[in-house]
Amino acid sequence: MRDSNITIRRSTEVDRAELERLAELDGKRPPEGDSLLAYVGGELRAAVPVRGGGGAMADPFHLSGDVVELLRLRARQERGLAA
Repeated sequence: MRDSNITIRRSTEVDRAELERLAELDGKRPPEGDSLLAYVGGELRAAVPVRGGGGAMADPFHLSGDVVELLRLRARQERGLAA
C-alpha cells in the first residue's frame, strides 16, 4: 500500500452498489446514511459511517487496519465540526 494513493470522500447514492459489495465481502450490512469511503489505488477498501451507528467495513483481502483508523479519525473530525 505504500505506493498507492488514498482518497477519502463521502458516499453518494452512486456508491450504493460498491458499498453493498464491500459489506458482502466483510460479512456485514451496508451502512445507513452517509459514510466516509477510502479508495486505495482507485479501489474501495473501507467505509465508516459518518454519524456512528454501525461499524467499519473493510475488504478482507487487503490489509486495511490503517485505512480504517484514518477513516475513523476523519469521521470524528467531521462530527466535531458539526457540533
